[in-house]
Amino acid sequence: MALTGRAGLLALAGAVVVGVLLPSWWGILLVSGLVLAAVAVDVALAPSVRTLRLSRSGDTAVRLGETVAVTLRVQNNGVRAVRGELRDAWPPSAGAVTQRHRVLIPPGERRAVLTTLQPTRRGDRFAHRVTVRAVGPLGVAARQGSHEVPWRVRVLPPFTSRKHLPSKLARLRQLDGRTAVMIRGQGTEFDSLREYVVGDDVRSIDWRATARTADVMVRTWRPERDRRILLVLDTGRTAAGRVGDAPRLDSAMDAALLLAALASRAGDRVDLLAYDRRVRARVEGASPQELLPALVQAMAPLEPALVEPDYAGMVAAIRARSSRRSLVVLLTGLDAAPVQEGLLPVLPLLVRRHQVILASVADPRVEAMAAARGDAEAVYDAAAAERARTDRARIGELLTRRGIEVVDAAPEQLPPRLADRYLALKAAGRL
Repeated sequence: MALTGRAGLLALAGAVVVGVLLPSWWGILLVSGLVLAAVAVDVALAPSVRTLRLSRSGDTAVRLGETVAVTLRVQNNGVRAVRGELRDAWPPSAGAVTQRHRVLIPPGERRAVLTTLQPTRRGDRFAHRVTVRAVGPLGVAARQGSHEVPWRVRVLPPFTSRKHLPSKLARLRQLDGRTAVMIRGQGTEFDSLREYVVGDDVRSIDWRATARTADVMVRTWRPERDRRILLVLDTGRTAAGRVGDAPRLDSAMDAALLLAALASRAGDRVDLLAYDRRVRARVEGASPQELLPALVQAMAPLEPALVEPDYAGMVAAIRARSSRRSLVVLLTGLDAAPVQEGLLPVLPLLVRRHQVILASVADPRVEAMAAARGDAEAVYDAAAAERARTDRARIGELLTRRGIEVVDAAPEQLPPRLADRYLALKAAGRL
């Protein structure tokens, strides 16, 4: 049972009557009895909400930053019309624009209620419950009940870096020999012969072909295809740190998606592994058409675990899934302590077999703090920021000496820079 605003107004009118006309205990009892009687009659005549049958339909997935609509259908199987209010409850992060709806459902009929969601966080968002308040004919009281009507909307990564994809694909077409630009790189595939022009690498001259013709002939090459790329997302505690408006994990996902889209267009096979102390998600053997949908579905429910990542277990999982030489892209942090104590000791096992890129999300606020000199507090902040930058640079140098390609950039710059590093390796024939 629930009381409406009319019940309050009725009680207030009764108080005025008692104060002006019947200022006694008998007056209080009389007015209170009338109010209670009106409430009892209204509850008795209000339709039952248990006879309602509810169902949902609509979209089940949406990219973060976009809107989605979920339709709730209410069937009245009772003998009285249901008039009142319906509340479709969703968690705050689902971003329900309107959760309360006025309804009027005649007996035996069905009405549809539309709820628009604008999610503010990535992941799965579940409908909580639907509460219906059916008001009686007097409008003083209502029957109220809740129904469980399950529904899930999966909020996918926004993939904002896809705006860089056309320019990266244009460069890939150059490397792939689809334009006049032909390259040579150790380990690349032979494509064709052509006449020598000024600027060509003399190591690409084909002396046998030159001996058979009157011109100097050079070999043209194209990057190898069908290479394997393993994207490894570190979902440990450092991935939970926020840089700007998003966690580091979300920025790493954006960079991984751009690289996956580019590599799949290049004919390479792309797999995904998310790991902290155990495997959180994986995508293996997806076709180029299925790759991006599979990646975003696997990434969407991932949340950072507030634990130190087990780098030894991560390397063991990588080696178990990559028997042949691959490009391993490890998206993790460059914090000094975890890298020195956990990652550096196990890196030789990985570098011995694979080409490795370590990509890390840098915080642009550190750069701003390092340049500040406004007052004494700003100077201390600048000193701390400079120390942090020095530590990251030192760790980057240690990794580079061990044969690791390091990409350390702000969230907006990490995806294109990681894609450029991949293209550079491909152009050099190092994949």
